[in-house]
Amino acid sequence: MAQADSVPSLVRGTITGAALNRSTKRPDRRYFIGGSDARIIVGKDEAALLRLWREKRGEAGLEDLSGNLVVQLGAVTEELNRRWYEANTGQVTTDVQKHIRHPGLRWMAATLDGRVEASGAVFEAKFMLPWSFSEEAAAEKYAPQLQHNMWVVAAPTAVLSVITGGGKWVEIKTHADPLYQHLIVTWCRRKPSRRLAMVSGPSARNRGPLVSTL
Repeated sequence: MAQADSVPSLVRGTITGAALNRSTKRPDRRYFIGGSDARIIVGKDEAALLRLWREKRGEAGLEDLSGNLVVQLGAVTEELNRRWYEANTGQVTTDVQKHIRHPGLRWMAATLDGRVEASGAVFEAKFMLPWSFSEEAAAEKYAPQLQHNMWVVAAPTAVLSVITGGGKWVEIKTHADPLYQHLIVTWCRRKPSRRLAMVSGPSARNRGPLVSTL
């Protein structure tokens, strides 16, 4: 089991509820690793990993995604996605945009799209382009984020609700995988340091750890 006394180097600074972005009153993403961060850490995009590392260390501002049309389509269709899921399944979602920290690993957190009231499943709403969509590809792409969020809130299952640009809606169910979740915790603690040393050269090792200890 993962212990709370080792905090990944991707998160530095105070890891408390006081670490809020004062202008929005939302949790400051620099002070925790969320589900989308886990997807980057587990993934193969070295440029995204380096950018994430710099953001968490306060060396770069958060990436401006206002000009990314796919991201914006995901944002504006999230509420529609939730309502469509509820209408087609008869389920009710709660805890919309609720920010939760893992009770032991305080550097791990999730800002939920919601939870399914009846089962406690994590609800995740996504928008995908039709020519890049398949159920298998969607499940693989978002597995790190779903497993991370299930780990944080101790949920046994998750629901991935996908709307595509082709006017298709798909519900994909998945179960918590303890081994995968353990690997995500391990990757979040250790893998970024090794990979960043390869991406950025020896200087990456000399800028201090990616993890700060509570």
